[in-house]
Amino acid sequence: MRKLTLLLSLYLLFQLPAQSQGCVAIRSSGGSCSKMHPETSKGWTVATSYRYFESFRHYVGTEEQHERLEQHTEVINWAHSLNLELTRQFNNRWSMALYIPIIANSRSSLYEHGGNSMGQAGRHTTSSFGLGDIRIAAYRWLMDPVRSMKWNVQAGLGIKLATGDYRVEDFFVKSNGTKVQGPVDQSIQLGDGGTGFTTEFNAFYNINKQFSLYGNFYYLFSPREQNGVSTSRGGTPSATAIAYNTTTMSVPDQMMIRAGVNYTLKHLTVSGGIRKEYLPSKDLIGGSNGFRRPGYITSIEPGLSYEFKKISAFATVPFAVKRNRTQSQADIERTKATGVYAHGDAAFADYNINLGITFKL
Repeated sequence: MRKLTLLLSLYLLFQLPAQSQGCVAIRSSGGSCSKMHPETSKGWTVATSYRYFESFRHYVGTEEQHERLEQHTEVINWAHSLNLELTRQFNNRWSMALYIPIIANSRSSLYEHGGNSMGQAGRHTTSSFGLGDIRIAAYRWLMDPVRSMKWNVQAGLGIKLATGDYRVEDFFVKSNGTKVQGPVDQSIQLGDGGTGFTTEFNAFYNINKQFSLYGNFYYLFSPREQNGVSTSRGGTPSATAIAYNTTTMSVPDQMMIRAGVNYTLKHLTVSGGIRKEYLPSKDLIGGSNGFRRPGYITSIEPGLSYEFKKISAFATVPFAVKRNRTQSQADIERTKATGVYAHGDAAFADYNINLGITFKL
């Protein structure tokens, strides 16, 4: 029973959306990892989690562009996501989960509106709100949970549906005061416009009654190359965007890896680990043209969870220790064509806040 308490706490820590911090647009898909609680009976579980971050630190590669903050030209993204999850346990090995994200994003910038030369008078905000991309996944424990309480591995396969609006538009205020309506930036769109397929592996190892190890792997395959949404914000595509195939938004793959240790004392579990979220410049399936800001963020992830009788709650606050805005395919092609090194930037957050609660029905 004590081990089941520990595993239930692990379950709570794994209900985090796969959404990276800032302009590296790994968006919420309603949860990234399945629960780490090998149930021995049929039943339903309802869970909800909330995530928030503010991105504003600009990076090219691993180098922070400090001048953006000094000159007050930084782009600021505020991201809120509420993820609703319904899980059906069929037996002690098989389960299925439905993940539904509700997203509210806003973005403050100069360059998208009047331009950096206008100073703070040219700073304006665009936003998006609504349903994100829904995900459905099936899971199976590879070993019999009744016989393998020391350690186990869970595999999951799922489908991500294009239910989130990926054509959200807002008004961009130009230097002469006129407003132009156009699609908001890729980083605050509610969806990516593509049907994707997910793979997951979740594992635990109990060292003793108090200490255990955990690990997660999540990958989203996005076969669609581009979603057809313009990147020119209601304006005319530039010659550079046309030349290097960035006039429309791409539909990128996504990946997340987590690993760490837990300490459990009665109903309380304290965790600490490493979390890495990654948006690759090249997809494993399908083409990789279109506009994207590839990169990764590595974070130290402390967390707490507490189990009541049929309710459990958790909180985690990953702190970024490394940010890297990698070269996109367009950057690589432009470098080859011109002989001049090209490397775009992206904004990242210092940390993000995750809160959640689970109900066993």
